[in-house]
Amino acid sequence: MKYSKFLLLFLVLVLGIVSSSNAASKIKNVLLLISDDLKASTLGPYGDTMVQTPNIDALAAAGMVFKRAYCQGTTCGPSRRSFMRSRYRDENGKTMGENFIDNGFFSARVGKIFHMRVPGDIVAGTNGEDVEECWTERFNSPGLEAHTAGLYSLYNHNIFKTELRDRVSTAMKDRWFVSVKYEGDGSDQPDHKTASKIIELIREHGDKPFFIAAGFVRPHYPNVAPEQYFDLYPYQDIKLPEVREGDLDDVPELGYTAVTSLNDPIGYYPDNQKKFWGAYYATISYMDHQVGRILAELDRQGLRESTAIVFIGDHGYHLGEHYFWQKSNLHEDVTRVPFIISAPGFKAGESDSIAELADIYPTVSELVGISVPDTVQGKSLVPVLKKPQASVREAAFTIGNNKDFALRGDEWVYMLYKDESEELYNMNTDPKQFTNLAQDPKYANVRDEWREKLEDRIKAAGLKRQKAEG
Repeated sequence: MKYSKFLLLFLVLVLGIVSSSNAASKIKNVLLLISDDLKASTLGPYGDTMVQTPNIDALAAAGMVFKRAYCQGTTCGPSRRSFMRSRYRDENGKTMGENFIDNGFFSARVGKIFHMRVPGDIVAGTNGEDVEECWTERFNSPGLEAHTAGLYSLYNHNIFKTELRDRVSTAMKDRWFVSVKYEGDGSDQPDHKTASKIIELIREHGDKPFFIAAGFVRPHYPNVAPEQYFDLYPYQDIKLPEVREGDLDDVPELGYTAVTSLNDPIGYYPDNQKKFWGAYYATISYMDHQVGRILAELDRQGLRESTAIVFIGDHGYHLGEHYFWQKSNLHEDVTRVPFIISAPGFKAGESDSIAELADIYPTVSELVGISVPDTVQGKSLVPVLKKPQASVREAAFTIGNNKDFALRGDEWVYMLYKDESEELYNMNTDPKQFTNLAQDPKYANVRDEWREKLEDRIKAAGLKRQKAEG
């Protein structure tokens, strides 16, 4: 009887290994979908009840939703350099695309994968900071952006007009509060062009292993979309984020965003803040439609059962929370990102396991059965795909643009700035980060413990802290 139990256990283990191995062996291709400036909390799978994204919702229902995934850079350039190399800050080692090419894959990108200036490089149709070696083929998706004919809105100055002259655009102050609502089907916009080209590539190269990346620029400003997407979100139905009196009293100055409701005219126009939220939502829904077009083509070509699909945002965004706007900030609204993996042979579900965007590279490589270079600093999330309760890391590491750092664990998040100021939040009891506990004597031990953990992660990443002079 004792031996039969051991035999049964052995068979269970073997069959489990064989089963997961067979699941991975079915995967021949990788499709990477990236949305620009998309915060996790504005998607249905992450709790938003207003946004309409049927295609992303369907992808989430068929895949693993990482509820606690975090970016390593808080703006486009650093974040994208990081996950495309699985490096925390430097540019050492092969890019993900180069590694796929070296292993016999066709590699292509359409749109913004490495950093492009939006709207600058989009209007010009230029490559931005793209790495040519990463791709067998690469394509840009130009568009008129803020110069699209239609209703132009500059929300922080209460300007609404249809004239094309004197519009705020590339490298101009206030460009982050611009939207354009216009009549049309959206086929003239960059994201539609990106989806159309991706569909062509799937048709042309679906008979061999591929790594194809679609870089959507929405909901990055300017928020341009056909009027039918704006009509989904009447501003009267939108509720602004909670902002408490004295909200910033315990936040270090280096923890502020450059643009706040306190130093910008947007603070005088609460209805315009709601309208801006509506524009952000509208471009998410428009981008979602393009995702649906691509996924439908995968199905038509019979490639869904051999393709791992990854959907992410490059970083989050502030839309008035704590008076903050935009990105380049270490708080949860910026560091937390949407991250969904739909992989054939793996069950759908949700996971609270901590994940980093740096983990994409080793994860998709393992799924298709290729090795990664020693330069890769991320960790494969395949154990979490097999078992959502599994954990591959204790905390997620994020680097701010000013050499500031954050470490996000299950319960605590700790931030350390170059002037030695700190933030500490209990994310279980204070998920919106209203009470900074870093200077509370009752939490001194927790603060010191997490500071030590953060210092260890900084060293492990091969980085050094840059302290402010004086």
